[in-house]
Amino acid sequence: MLRSFLMLAAFFAFTGVALGAFAAHGLKGRLTADYLAIFHTGVTYQLVHALALFGVAVLSVHLPGRLIGWAGGLFVLGILLFSGSLYMLTLSGLGKLGIITPFGGLCFLGGWLCLGLAAWRLG
Repeated sequence: MLRSFLMLAAFFAFTGVALGAFAAHGLKGRLTADYLAIFHTGVTYQLVHALALFGVAVLSVHLPGRLIGWAGGLFVLGILLFSGSLYMLTLSGLGKLGIITPFGGLCFLGGWLCLGLAAWRLG
């Protein structure tokens, strides 16, 4: 679990920085201010949850268990669904993709809930 989550954290952090730079320099004149803000929201949530995934990786060594694994898995799924849908929505202009975004948000919430429950079980 440590290696997988560390690799995913690094991947999502790397691509989050790259996508942020792409938006700032490559999309600035091509997207409306509203769409740039939406894209930025995707980048922000991706970077925050890449760091959360890094924390889960470290915790998986010291606090093994299913809840930690679930937290990491839900963070990964959340990034893909939440941030991914926002990127696709802004780049394609298909507003219908916005229906996917809340499912990613629920994954983020579920990941944080699993992390909280794991902490609760520490006593």
